[in-house]
Amino acid sequence: MMNGVEVIMDTSSTSIVKLPDPAVVAATTSSPLSAIAEAFEHLAKLLNRGDLPLDAFYEACSFVSVLFNCLGFAFKFAELEYVAKLEGLMEASPACGTLKDVIEVDVASKTVKSPGSYSRNLRRVRQGVDLVRAIFEQLLATDDSCLKEIASSAYAQICAPYHTWAVRTAVHAGMYTLPTRDQLFLRLNETEKSAETKMKRYINAATPVIEYIDKLYLSRKIPLNW
Repeated sequence: MMNGVEVIMDTSSTSIVKLPDPAVVAATTSSPLSAIAEAFEHLAKLLNRGDLPLDAFYEACSFVSVLFNCLGFAFKFAELEYVAKLEGLMEASPACGTLKDVIEVDVASKTVKSPGSYSRNLRRVRQGVDLVRAIFEQLLATDDSCLKEIASSAYAQICAPYHTWAVRTAVHAGMYTLPTRDQLFLRLNETEKSAETKMKRYINAATPVIEYIDKLYLSRKIPLNW
């Protein structure tokens, strides 16, 4: 159990019961940033023992959509896609116990890059986790009250190369609706100082997880530029 969220195994099958809506979890916790940081610190500890269990990865990643929601309309596209890909990835649970299994199943069936494949969903979820990392790094690197440049830079670095012109255009227009720095911290129930500590915790914990996922693809000679 973590932050009131419990992963429950269905005793009649190998499937995993769907976790609670992260937006509901965020509404009932005093600090969504604490939940995100703690979840990925738990993942990082599991990573030190070997491969990452799919259910634990799902649980940690379920908290990431909370931040997209707090950023408002500009990142609504990211929230919707992220949640859809995360749920699609979790459909692999009957056959895949770990992230490595996810890759191996699709390699065996030659469907790694196929639309809707588990490996493709994992790739997109990984981008969402990395987008949050980039946003946090940009927030820590500047004290600008306007988030437009911060969010635009993070998006251009992580997601823009893989999105169509239409999506990039919509995202650019939405950047003007972003909350201010103070408004974002207020939505997260944080002060500047408390948010800084938790963002650093997330960055430190999420970075090795992101690197590990990349290595899973590279170990099977699957390029990362897709």
